Amino acid sequence: MARIAGIDLPKQKRGVIGLTYIYGIGRSTALSILEQAGVDPDKHVEEWTDDEQGRIRTVINENIKVEGALRSEVQLSIKRLVDINCYRGTRHRQGLPLRGQRTRTNARTRKGKRKTVANKKKVTK
Repeated sequence: MARIAGIDLPKQKRGVIGLTYIYGIGRSTALSILEQAGVDPDKHVEEWTDDEQGRIRTVINENIKVEGALRSEVQLSIKRLVDINCYRGTRHRQGLPLRGQRTRTNARTRKGKRKTVANKKKVTK
């Protein structure tokens, strides 16, 4: 079993796909990592030797910010936006979309589950 950056990579998957299980690594980054480490991208994770795993670990540790460090950097960036009270910061605070999407319909991912607001009842005389 390959354990890189504190994540257990799935054994049955190809190396390129397996590396994407690490937060901060996508397909293109995974390809470049394997290229720098000199590992065949089509090789499955379970077929990696200890030497290859070590080379992949060193490439990731030296060149790429992943997992905890990346998550904390993203959180600090969001906190900075909220603190300076810019438009994006206020949208983060309100839990609304940041980049100009419509909110009258859609935007459910950011807004959360629907909260139904009842109509006012008419007064009967």
